[in-house]
Amino acid sequence: QVQLVESGGGSVQAGGSLRLSCAASGYRTYSMGWFRQAPGKEREGVAAINSSGSTRYADSVKGRFTISKDNAVNTLYLQMNSLKLEDTATYYCAADVRRWWSWFDSSQYNYWGQGTQVTVSS
Repeated sequence: QVQLVESGGGSVQAGGSLRLSCAASGYRTYSMGWFRQAPGKEREGVAAINSSGSTRYADSVKGRFTISKDNAVNTLYLQMNSLKLEDTATYYCAADVRRWWSWFDSSQYNYWGQGTQVTVSS
């Protein structure tokens, strides 16, 4: 049974940083991604990483967020710097993308975490 558990969310002022973690059990960290969903908005892909270490980012976070994984401890990370008000959302970890070129499509992932809240204030 695959379980994904996010942590590291919280409240931060604009310009600050947070690092999210996603501990995976029952799944090797081959292809995983981060999504976020703000109230009243659709879930959107933020970043993804595959088994080769290739990464993809949404344009809105390029240069500010970094996705990485530690296969030894089956953990996915999202380092978020220069946070903006519009980054406020619930962030979800997702695993096992079926088509890498559709990494931003939430329907392509088989497993999901429960989410962690990130709130950026001015």
